[in-house]
Amino acid sequence: MAAAKKLRTKREALPALIHSRDDAVAGIKRMGDLLRLREQIQGEMNDSIAQLQEDTAARVAPIDEELAELEAGIAAYCTTHRDVLTDGNKVKFADLITGKVSWRNNPPKVVIRGVDAVIALMEQCADFSRFIRVKKEINKDAVLNEAALFEQSPVPGLSIVPGKEQFVIEPYNQELPACTS
Repeated sequence: MAAAKKLRTKREALPALIHSRDDAVAGIKRMGDLLRLREQIQGEMNDSIAQLQEDTAARVAPIDEELAELEAGIAAYCTTHRDVLTDGNKVKFADLITGKVSWRNNPPKVVIRGVDAVIALMEQCADFSRFIRVKKEINKDAVLNEAALFEQSPVPGLSIVPGKEQFVIEPYNQELPACTS
């Protein structure tokens, strides 16, 4: 015998109905209570996470120390025997059965200290001025300051979008008085 099929209808939940000022006041109070409860639960979670991280760090610390010692020892051995391990520097790695060691160079990079001074010096020399990038961009703040001009003479591709109005509910929270003990 087939199981009886349950009849279900799905509907969107209706929002809480507020009919009066007193209902709104009570609703905001309830929101404040729920937000504080949520913060309390979140605080408890964060305390638990902090304790777990502390316990884990204590367990991992001796492992990290041993790993650092092993890495330093292996690096010292491989550096002193690099010529043999890399077959006279023909390759940049050595396969040691249980693992591989390699020597890699990071790509070159440009470091600039005192950007304005460097740009000023490079602008003075024609050979170096070609390495200065000039960036053009629209000053959006200036466009907003003179929005009327763009309404009178629109620029294709440029539009000023008015800000959206938002409805905000802020339950008041009372701070605990500081202990003066």
